[in-house]
Parts: sequence; C-alpha cells; structure tokens
Amino acid sequence: MSSKVAKLVSAYRQHLTVPWQPGLAAIQRVIFAVYDKADELRLRANVEEFALATQQAGKQWLLVDVTNAFPEWMAAQEYRDAYFESPEDLAGYQTGELTEFLADLNSKLRARIEADAGPDTVVALLGVGALFGLARVSSVVEGTPSARGIKESVQGRLLVFFPGEHHPENHTYRLLDARDGWNYMAVPLLAQD
Repeated sequence: MSSKVAKLVSAYRQHLTVPWQPGLAAIQRVIFAVYDKADELRLRANVEEFALATQQAGKQWLLVDVTNAFPEWMAAQEYRDAYFESPEDLAGYQTGELTEFLADLNSKLRARIEADAGPDTVVALLGVGALFGLARVSSVVEGTPSARGIKESVQGRLLVFFPGEHHPENHTYRLLDARDGWNYMAVPLLAQD
C-alpha cells in the first residue's frame, strides 16, 4: 500500500474512533476521503483496508461503485445509437450534467442504500471520478430540483472517495481538474505528507 493511501486509511480509522452522535443532520454525516487522482488505482487496490477499519470499529460496510453507472445506463437506452451520433440530444449535455442519467443514478443509489444500509453502516461511494462531465458529485450527494440526492437515505455515514482537492479556507472541493469547485461542509479526510 502506498504511503498516501496508508495515511488516508489511518485518518479514516482515527475518524471512526469518534462516537457517532444520534440526530445529526444528513450533511454532518458525510465524509470525503480526498486523494490525488494519480492514486486512484492504489486506492482501489486497498479499498478493503477501509472496510476492515470500519468493521474493526464495530460498524457495517456497504461499498457502492458508480464507475460503470453511465455505460450501464447508456446501454439500456432505447435511442443510444442516436445519442452516440448526436450527443447534444441528451438532456443536460450543454450544461455538463445529464439530467436523466443523474435522476436514474440517484434513484438506484437511494434504493440500494435504503435496502442494504442501517444506522451503523458506512456507505462508501467509489468511482465518482467516472461521473466527471456527466453528473456533479454535489448533485449525487445533495440532489437537484429534478433529482433527489442520496445523503438523506444514509442513516449512518456516507464516505465519498474523492479524487481531487480540498481547499479548507472556503470548504471547496474540486473533482479531478475541474475549473470550479463545490462548497460543502463535509468532513474532509486527507492523506497529508
């Protein structure tokens, strides 16, 4: 395991030692494990270390990987061939957030979380980098007017594996090399050198 990933696992393990307070708002139950995009494969190879830390803390673990969410959604579309010829026909193509895909993704994620996760579960969201240019991580977590987010469905904690940057001075998160960031009050876990 690389030293950066080991430090991130250590920060996560330490975070889990803090007792979970009941009655927290959904926004207070979100954790962002922030790491450099170059460490994506290392993190994926060691994601079970996070599961082990969770289980050692007496909590349940539910890993939800959204890496293939878009190709699976697109493959199920009746008009997928036409979309490949004219991607601008997809709703939201111009804004960088595909509204129909986002609504479907959030619906499936909420259903999975509500079926498989309880109040002592860490729901780990992996593969959010694959959403870049298709859906904003903020729209998955918080939702939009047309697509309810997933944070309210998580009774325990939501751990988002986030390949990007965190700027603590204004609580901004930037996914990959995005030009703009997202201001969010999630708990950041960082692999500090």
